[in-house]
Amino acid sequence: MARNTTTRVAGRALIWLAVITALLAVVLGAGRLWGDAGLKPKLALDLQGGTQLILAPRLAEGQTITDEQLQQAVSIIRQRVDSAGVSEAEVTAQGGTNIVVSIPGTPSDDTLARVQAAAKLDFRPVLCGSSTDCTPPDAVTAEVQAAMPAEIPDGTIPEPATPLSDTPAETPDPANPSDLNQITAQLYWDYLTFDCLSLNDPDVALAPTDKPFLSCDPQTGERFILGPVEVDGSTISDASAGLRAGQNGSVTNEWAVNIVFDPEGTAIFAKTTQRLVGFPVDSSQNRFAVVLDGWVITAPSTNAEIADGRPQISGSFTQESAKTLADQLRNGALPISFELQSSESLSATLGSEQLAIGLIAGLIGLVLVLIYSLFQYRLLGLVTIASLVIMAILTYLVIALLSWRQGFALSLAGIAGLIVSIGFTADSFIVYFERIRDELRDGRTLPAAVEAGWKRALRTILSAKFINLLSAVVLYVLAVGSVRGFAFTLGLTTVIDVLVVVLFTHPILRLIAQNRFFASGHPLSGLDPQALGAVYRGRAEFRFSAEKRRDGASKEAAKRQTIAERKAAELVAASRGKGEED
Repeated sequence: MARNTTTRVAGRALIWLAVITALLAVVLGAGRLWGDAGLKPKLALDLQGGTQLILAPRLAEGQTITDEQLQQAVSIIRQRVDSAGVSEAEVTAQGGTNIVVSIPGTPSDDTLARVQAAAKLDFRPVLCGSSTDCTPPDAVTAEVQAAMPAEIPDGTIPEPATPLSDTPAETPDPANPSDLNQITAQLYWDYLTFDCLSLNDPDVALAPTDKPFLSCDPQTGERFILGPVEVDGSTISDASAGLRAGQNGSVTNEWAVNIVFDPEGTAIFAKTTQRLVGFPVDSSQNRFAVVLDGWVITAPSTNAEIADGRPQISGSFTQESAKTLADQLRNGALPISFELQSSESLSATLGSEQLAIGLIAGLIGLVLVLIYSLFQYRLLGLVTIASLVIMAILTYLVIALLSWRQGFALSLAGIAGLIVSIGFTADSFIVYFERIRDELRDGRTLPAAVEAGWKRALRTILSAKFINLLSAVVLYVLAVGSVRGFAFTLGLTTVIDVLVVVLFTHPILRLIAQNRFFASGHPLSGLDPQALGAVYRGRAEFRFSAEKRRDGASKEAAKRQTIAERKAAELVAASRGKGEED
């Protein structure tokens, strides 16, 4: 490859590296100026401290929680915390009933809502809605009107003047969940006088699923009488947030939640919508309500049978609220409802002292690597130093961006991963440098040695990094807690290491090969062909330069011989000496 071409290709690689680094820095800087990005990575629970939440189960009288339900709840809550972008959180069971959630720093209201929400989703038919036609049985209407007091003080909920019936007016067993005969006089009275704020009562989550239920839409304030649960949220196999498509297929600005039912839910929901579509469009019975933790999040009319099991929930969603609901539904409903028992701040379990010790250990390791590089490779070791500096800058920028956008928190285990990566990164440089020196021993010029050494070293480097990355991925998938932090930083630095070797170390060595100081093999360059010695050519024979023929094999060449090769060389020398004597 011509000198100008080599310089141009190397310069192009360095420009790409500069662009990537600048882009990361600009994004982080913009986040700092116009967002809530920090210049320092977030610290995990063991280094920063945080908040501890203790969740206690809400159980009906006589109800108990099993170990299986508790572990299922722990798994679901851990998934919710992870989906909220909180890293290094700890979720554990306590005392066989409670769940302890430890979150780094101060959790947001959205994170707390994700942790505490039961996310109990039900699909119920609407019997009565205050915004649509509601026609309870005539006997119920007459009984309620007769019990209405003559005067009602402002701001009070009236009591019926006479006792009201709490049994169905006609048939004790409804024909279907949309049967209006389920509405009793007492239920209709409660509906007319219902206070929506009562839905905040934790006992709402324990309401029977086989009986009518009073609810409200928190956005519009509309009151509802809902029939028994027809489709349970546990039959949802997937949920995602996205922009709703309009009638002409174009994307609107309205956020919606797309639901996918499993086969059981698909069949039940198809049967439900098939019945509802038969009612008049302007009647309450044409609607079905999606109820989340007791509140109606939407109550759309039914325009057609939904037979594919893929309904879409739309309403007054924002991007954040749609994503939150989709995450809750996708992760699953808790088998038991929980309430926040206590919340307290936690001090760092390891603190700044342990962090300082970890950083000192990393600094010592880095200094030892640099000393070894300079001792072994002379001024060529400066390439190692520069490569490590570039890698440190890229790693810092990526971790800071992940802390801002994904909530990644750096734990002591994560710092250990960064320290270990110093040695792994140095391995890449050593492999490449030794390949170059092997090519020089073989009689190549420095530019040719750099190119030939790179072709051989790249395969070795990629193989080693693939094993490192595979180990990190497996460890991250199988482990929990802080161990995942170690696996994540190890995998991240492995990818960055390959990027630095390809876009910085190799191009720099290409440029160095064009430099007269290094190309001439100066003793301080670390690339002196004479100091590197000869190369073994097979059958205990070596090839030497003219100077080496005069001075004999170098010490390094002798060191490279095995015992068998040394003995063979001695036998050859002895036979030659005997021949001269003869």
